[in-house]
Amino acid sequence: MRLCEKGWAVAAFIPPAHTGFYLAAYESQPGAPTLPLFCYTAAGWYNKKFYVPATRVEPDIRQDATGYDQEKVKSGVKELLKHYPYNRLVEHLSNNCALTYHCPAARNFSLGRWECPVPVSPACNANCVGCISLQPDEETIVSTQDRLTFKPTAEEIVEFTVPHLETAPYPIISFGQGCEGEPLLMWETIREAIIEIRKHTKKGSININTNGSKPDAVKALCEAGLDSIRVSTNSARSEIYMPYYRPNNYQFEDIVESLKVVNSFGGWTSINYFVFPGMTDSVAEYEALRKLIRETGLKMIQWRNFNIDPDWYLGKIGVTDTGECMGVKQLQELIHEEFPDLKYGYFNPPIERIKGKFEMDFAH
Repeated sequence: MRLCEKGWAVAAFIPPAHTGFYLAAYESQPGAPTLPLFCYTAAGWYNKKFYVPATRVEPDIRQDATGYDQEKVKSGVKELLKHYPYNRLVEHLSNNCALTYHCPAARNFSLGRWECPVPVSPACNANCVGCISLQPDEETIVSTQDRLTFKPTAEEIVEFTVPHLETAPYPIISFGQGCEGEPLLMWETIREAIIEIRKHTKKGSININTNGSKPDAVKALCEAGLDSIRVSTNSARSEIYMPYYRPNNYQFEDIVESLKVVNSFGGWTSINYFVFPGMTDSVAEYEALRKLIRETGLKMIQWRNFNIDPDWYLGKIGVTDTGECMGVKQLQELIHEEFPDLKYGYFNPPIERIKGKFEMDFAH
């Protein structure tokens, strides 16, 4: 290794559906600023092209950049606002998410396809270090988008989700988005919405993206008709989870329990697993992940790139030595060998994949 004095430091922010194997090599200088919330994948240059050490972990094309025509998105937004002129959620998803932040999920909603985001909670019961919707004033970095500022009603949710489930190809509605706090804090509203939605349509899948902090609320949602859950975590170990999430009134054990609850109802269980090369692939984490899969009957791992400054993250959670590592690629291979039925991906699968042929043809 040598430090280069010439040129610029380079790291890649790789697109959805890909999981990075290595962080860019770097050395921090004194007084270096905290980097913004991106992933910092190693980047190389070979035969006049950039390369990154990564794998396409998900065949689904739903967030591929080539799949969006901004003029069609704008026209879709216009139609939505015309059809739902008084719906605050539709307005938020249209003007804020689709047009201002170019959120892929909100853009797909405007195009009438696939997974429709349903943010519900302006509040949160965790204080995640790398929160993408709210950073405390004392931090020098800013969150990547503003958080939802109101509590939607069940009626507002039902009004646009039923038509989406009825008409979209491979439809999913997902509570819990990057532009909100923790959806389980609004579980009564979600339960009311699910019950009402299912009175009008049996189509599609109802999912929640959550920190899994309230197993009793998860049980109530399963009873109402929740199909799938995705629980976010930076680790399968409590001692790494707790200093990152900094939870209020819940423990790591609660998120494990939430996965068990959904599994007991025959629902689909995923973890939104923040991949941080050099820690996620440590031997200690591998052993903990194996235990989590066995204990919960986990169906899927969504191998998500962790968008965070490496030094800032390790400093905040107080880790100086991550122990022996095996590499992310080998970790994925070993887990797959031991748990061949466990699915890998990046997105919540539609009910058609869950119940039928998981490896669908996504080119059409």
